[in-house]
Amino acid sequence: MASKEMVPSRLVIAIGGNATHPEGIRGSPGEQVKVAAELAEALLPLMLLDTELIITHGNGPVVGKILLRQAIARQRVEPMSLDICVAHTQGGIAYLLMQAFENVLRAADNPRHVICLLTQVEVDPDDPAFKNPSKPIGYFYSEEEAKGLTAELGWEMREDSGRGWRHVVPSPRPKHIADISLIEVVAKSGAVVIAGGGGGVPVVRSGKRQRHGVEAVIDKDQTSALMANVLHIDDLMILTAVPRVAIHYGKPQQQELERVTLAEIKKLHAEGHFPPGSMGPKIEAAIQFLDRGGRRVMIGRLQDVMPVLCGKAGTHIVAD
Repeated sequence: MASKEMVPSRLVIAIGGNATHPEGIRGSPGEQVKVAAELAEALLPLMLLDTELIITHGNGPVVGKILLRQAIARQRVEPMSLDICVAHTQGGIAYLLMQAFENVLRAADNPRHVICLLTQVEVDPDDPAFKNPSKPIGYFYSEEEAKGLTAELGWEMREDSGRGWRHVVPSPRPKHIADISLIEVVAKSGAVVIAGGGGGVPVVRSGKRQRHGVEAVIDKDQTSALMANVLHIDDLMILTAVPRVAIHYGKPQQQELERVTLAEIKKLHAEGHFPPGSMGPKIEAAIQFLDRGGRRVMIGRLQDVMPVLCGKAGTHIVAD
């Protein structure tokens, strides 16, 4: 167990979409339950601490599957808009996580509650992202398959970091997290809070301050950074598939980063080390978080969560 000196009293954790729906699974109910259980076991040591915990999660693989199901059944079932699809992923993924988290806590004789809050996130209707879809979601396809989907469904497809072609959708920046004060109240009660799933349900406000959904998927790391900043939480943890952030990734001169300052990571980002389809959004979110007053961003693997928290693993980006 980590000493209290090592552990922040409040923490936002952003879990990647591939952690809740890894590549290589079909996504059967049994597989989803198993993945959630493994994720819960990895996070249990952290949930057993007194730390206020707010957990966000990605939804790219799942929301992509929902869109594909709709496309296949579109002649018989009216498709849902993308904002409603995001809301579906929030509920479905959070249900599995809530159950798995509470199961491991009860097995450890810990009474801590786990709660999901369906989260709307406001964006700017004039955000340039609406004219330049860039957020990859769903499956990887061959170039030939991608061309077929564009012709059949009108999807915009883009090559994703040498891994294949994916459906891309608009990804506007988050401006305001609806009812964020409620997230804070529940977290302070001691419950583990799951909020901002999939970056939040994207909405805009009308002149009468009424909200309406829009067709987009918000980057969950940017929403996580904004959430932490607004709640004055100093530490942000981003859990992903690699042990550390690296420069010259995949090349003979690849170098992993252990501890870097905000100024250093800005320089490396400007040099083009972090592709937009992989590590880029995480680094951009880290920079925004620290620029707005955050203290530390930790990036590492889910299975290394406690070593990452204690500074023994992962990449730590700190304010200047």
